[in-house]
Amino acid sequence: MATLTLHAAGPIDADTAWRRYARLDEWASWAPHIRRVHARRRSLAPGLTGRVESVTGLKVPFRVDAVDDVRRAWSWRVRVGPVRLRLHHQVHARDGGCSTDLTLNGPGLVLAAYAPLARFALRRLVRR
Repeated sequence: MATLTLHAAGPIDADTAWRRYARLDEWASWAPHIRRVHARRRSLAPGLTGRVESVTGLKVPFRVDAVDDVRRAWSWRVRVGPVRLRLHHQVHARDGGCSTDLTLNGPGLVLAAYAPLARFALRRLVRR
């Protein structure tokens, strides 16, 4: 297993970036690989399960492990066949906007393949 941390910074305020994470219906607006999120709730909550549907139609099961609205942080797990990933997201306020971090844990080759798409999505998350 490997760990990879990605960062992005942009001009929107931290509360706006956090809302884009917290509201599942907004994911497709900043993550171009996501078509929609199928879940019982429309916002992040610990224990929430569902599937993220990719633009290719692949439906990836997930489970939200933790959500901290005060720290603007959340963690979840996804599974594609035998591949399991853990992801931890956090949004930070900064002068002139915000920054976000994504720490991924999983097989090194999978992290390396996913990193360019994840970086692109994070940059869109923090942009107007």
